[in-house]
Amino acid sequence: MQGAPARPAAAPRLPAAVAQERSGVSVAGVATMAGSGLSNQVGAAIGSLAFPVIGPVGVVAVRQYVAAAVLLVVGRPRLRSFTWRQWWPVLLLAVVFGTMNLSLYTAVDRVGLGLAVTLEFLGPLAIALAATRRRVDACCALLATAGVVTLMRPQPSTDYLGMGLGLLAAACWASYILLNRTVGSRLPGAQGSAAAAAVSALMFLPVGIVVAVHHPPTPGAAGCAVAAGVLSSAVPYLADLFTLRRVPAPVFGLFMSVNPVLAAVVGWVLLGQGLGWPEWAGIAAVVGANAIGILTARPPQAA
Repeated sequence: MQGAPARPAAAPRLPAAVAQERSGVSVAGVATMAGSGLSNQVGAAIGSLAFPVIGPVGVVAVRQYVAAAVLLVVGRPRLRSFTWRQWWPVLLLAVVFGTMNLSLYTAVDRVGLGLAVTLEFLGPLAIALAATRRRVDACCALLATAGVVTLMRPQPSTDYLGMGLGLLAAACWASYILLNRTVGSRLPGAQGSAAAAAVSALMFLPVGIVVAVHHPPTPGAAGCAVAAGVLSSAVPYLADLFTLRRVPAPVFGLFMSVNPVLAAVVGWVLLGQGLGWPEWAGIAAVVGANAIGILTARPPQAA
């Protein structure tokens, strides 16, 4: 996800110290984005190792607990001061947050990490394409659609339920983005996200208890679930806080599009989930659609 905007021809040269500082920040930002994406996918892969013992539901429950613990510390929401106008999008965000993770992890269990994350990525891609009316965006939409058709082509072994859960995760991610905008406009800082994570964790508390009673976790399974929560929730969130202050939004969005590729590689290396050339072609189409859309986006007009 490289591709910094070209400098004007007449741009003055920066002092050596300033240029070095900006270069260091840029390198740090790229390294953080790479680490965040890799951490997210490795966390999902490690979490899937606990599926045979506590299932995707148990892993998601633990992940929700870890996310809530981290976000409550970072966001410090003042829950007693929330009005109903602030509470209702927070509650919806909590439901979407839990549903998104549950559908994604169940899809990972059924169709593999690479395909599940690629299908989930259609959510933010759809939001981005729906915001504009350019011909290039229509072409990107067609390219992404071709990728999805390739991934979901009928075969004797096609798991349509797993594919459907991946698409449900995509719809939840799109809703998550829209709700986060609403929450962010009504609550300062990360208070809304923290409150939503706390509510989601409370919703999964009885689920976690039922799973623990009927499927007692082994130390290894519990460790994998906690690692998934840390690597897929805590680390990416804190990394994004650092990155978004140092990296332009288009560059951040372009790098995010690499996540399906990272997921496919991690699934292959850690889980032995190999993909054929049609699957790789489908992933490339979805990633390419997002990359083209971002790289051809018009910069905002100066006031």
